[in-house]
Amino acid sequence: MKRILIIEDDTSIAELQRDYLEINGFEVSIAQTGVKGLKEALSGTYDLIILDLMLPEIDGFEICKRIRKEQNIPILMVSSRKEDIDKIRGLGIGADDYMTKPFSPNELVARVKAHLSRYQRLVDFNKEKSQHLTIRGLDIDIGARRVKINGQEVPLTTKEFDLLLFLASNPDRVFSKEYLIDKVWGLDSYCDIATVTVHIGRIREKIEVNTNKPQYIETIWGAGYRFKM
Repeated sequence: MKRILIIEDDTSIAELQRDYLEINGFEVSIAQTGVKGLKEALSGTYDLIILDLMLPEIDGFEICKRIRKEQNIPILMVSSRKEDIDKIRGLGIGADDYMTKPFSPNELVARVKAHLSRYQRLVDFNKEKSQHLTIRGLDIDIGARRVKINGQEVPLTTKEFDLLLFLASNPDRVFSKEYLIDKVWGLDSYCDIATVTVHIGRIREKIEVNTNKPQYIETIWGAGYRFKM
């Protein structure tokens, strides 16, 4: 369950926002002062922050700046002030969105969902971009689509990379040529099983020390291919 922190000094507004968010499956906490809100925000236990601009002790601008020094979670800034300069300033110091009071609670929920979804896609993309598979000197950089052997980059075509990545991601399993065509080239592909044989041969030439005794991609006669761990 995603956790939302509302930093809002108006009790009725904060409780209304909380009720709508909880109905939509979120866990919600409320902080009614700038000091408490900042402390809670920096605890690292929340997925999104709804931040009022005008707060006692520390205003929303300062809270936003301090959060951004340590965290990258979505911040929705809300305020009754309608001046463009406040919106520009808020977005400029790191807020992801700016909503002017009064607004529909349903719109708030929709924006919360949208920002959480966008943030999760960004996190997933960065994880994928930085993900590596490393097996006995073979390094596959998934995001960059690069392959190195003992630190030396080897050039692979798109399908060679896709085929190697699929096999390496599913080690010690035997896959038939027909299955590999389905998974790597797709059901609508017009290539035949000889295409797999040719691509396996090319990959071996690029990553194996001895293609007659492959240490990575093993031929299982009559069955298919297996990536050895």
